[in-house]
Amino acid sequence: MKAVNSLASIRVRYQASTAIAIITAGIFGMAGAVQAAEVRHEEGEWLKPSGKGWGELDPSGETARNAQKLAKRQKANGINYYGGPVMLGTPNIYYIWYGTWVNTAQTILRDLASTLNSSPWENINTTYFDGTGAHVTGSVTFKGETTDNYSQGTALSDAQIQTIVSNALTLGGLPTDTNGIYFVLTSADVNETSGFCTQYCGWHTHGTIAGNDIKYAFVGNAARCPAACTNGTAPPNGDVGADGMASIIAHEQVEAVSDPDLNAWYDQRGQENADKCAWTFGTTYTTSNGGVANMRLGARDFLIQQNWVNASGGYCAKSYP
Repeated sequence: MKAVNSLASIRVRYQASTAIAIITAGIFGMAGAVQAAEVRHEEGEWLKPSGKGWGELDPSGETARNAQKLAKRQKANGINYYGGPVMLGTPNIYYIWYGTWVNTAQTILRDLASTLNSSPWENINTTYFDGTGAHVTGSVTFKGETTDNYSQGTALSDAQIQTIVSNALTLGGLPTDTNGIYFVLTSADVNETSGFCTQYCGWHTHGTIAGNDIKYAFVGNAARCPAACTNGTAPPNGDVGADGMASIIAHEQVEAVSDPDLNAWYDQRGQENADKCAWTFGTTYTTSNGGVANMRLGARDFLIQQNWVNASGGYCAKSYP
């Protein structure tokens, strides 16, 4: 999940029926503290990921039991493996363009998906592996796209996001791909009612669709709330919405690969690899059009958040090795 960026924010944490509010403030680039709902936890408790950037209590206790068993044989890199699958081989990226889109924005985001493959940034994910020791490859392919002309309206629930994905497989012509990640990308007139622009800018999860375990993500249009879902600097490709979404797509993609079923790689707070580096960009530079970027992928400059390297004690970086 890509949590919301704002100048001053409230992090609301819940435990049972008790809610407490903690006011936090900080500076990340030109914007500030993260706003997200996070379950309150005590020292020694382990949370499981929600896919939206904050941890949730695990009533079964399985997360804690796995953590205690696995931590004994894992290196201390600030993130732990809990036994679930990772996406091996070459995962495929699919776009579902929901709403009304202009070609310039679509071109920016197609270029992103087409140039992540084996990039220094994508290679950070090769530090993650499954229970057999098989590592993520760092390879991804932009495999296909389809459009959805507001089939679920302009105010979407989490359940409707899954319906949009299901429709894309049955009506939109996309294949049913268990090694794929389906991104529902919404135009600026569309809201996701469970917290877009207030608690998150995007999220990922998985669900059973047509009898298969399908990985999918929601990424809202940053132009709807640039103060929340961009870092406030000039966009490197001149499009606030698409440039802001590029970092969020990259965030959700690496999390979906390293933790597709929300039971593989995360830390004690339930944060996945990209969550641990949210809204950090490292060294940046100014592009020829006056935008701010931190990496070049293919023929374009992008401002993409850092990712967590699961090696050498763990750290945020733009590239690996």
